[in-house]
Amino acid sequence: MEIAVIGGTGVYDPELLAEVREEVVVTPYGTATLAAGRYGGKEVAFLPRHGAGHTVPPHLINYRANLWALKMLGVRFVLATSAVGSLNPKMAPGELVALDQFLDFTKSRAQTFYEGGPAGVVHVDYTDPYCPELRESLLRAAEIEGLKLHRRGCYVCTEGPRYETPAEIRAFRTLGGDLVGMTSVPEVVLAREAEMCYAGVALVTNWAAGLTGSKLTHQEVVALMEANLNRLRRLLARAIDLIDEERVCACHTAVRGQAPLGPPGEEGKRES
Repeated sequence: MEIAVIGGTGVYDPELLAEVREEVVVTPYGTATLAAGRYGGKEVAFLPRHGAGHTVPPHLINYRANLWALKMLGVRFVLATSAVGSLNPKMAPGELVALDQFLDFTKSRAQTFYEGGPAGVVHVDYTDPYCPELRESLLRAAEIEGLKLHRRGCYVCTEGPRYETPAEIRAFRTLGGDLVGMTSVPEVVLAREAEMCYAGVALVTNWAAGLTGSKLTHQEVVALMEANLNRLRRLLARAIDLIDEERVCACHTAVRGQAPLGPPGEEGKRES
């Protein structure tokens, strides 16, 4: 099982998979529950980031357990979805964006698997935080499916669960942010430490605070996400088709030679 999809807000079930079964994976960081099934001839894992029915807020998601569970299953390629607000007038609600950079404004989340001691300390390069090769799979998939997908977007990650103030949005725009959300970090960071390729595709659900005269509700975000799920599923399905599971990427050796014992957590186990 080398491919996984992480579903964000509004993407809670593995509808594109067949022969679905539940996997409960016990990791050193906690337990992660996900689905596994087949798409075409490929085994694919599906992990709902916020839990079934959106029960876990963004600042309390156990990102380390989620990513390490995928690692333990053998996953090497991760496609992740997210609902975002737009700071960029060229990225309107309903449009899809292939993320390529991030700005991190989270405050209290565990950001690494490596916290010293026997596992060592690592400093991983994030010049390209989202795997360029896996991003190309998304871009090719969009072209084949006739879907509009912005080639680049800088994701501003905030702590949540509250939405941002207009003053914060003005600051984020000044710093070069295009989109704002609450979940891509540390998820993308941990994926690189776990030596997995990770690409994020964001669906714009609203204009960020202060850019229009209206106020935002979570129900509106979910409603717009649901209205566009078919396009998002088409994009993911085609991208899965295009992933070459034999491909070796620099992401797959991101921490080699830095940590004396390699990535921690090998003692975890899986239950089906």
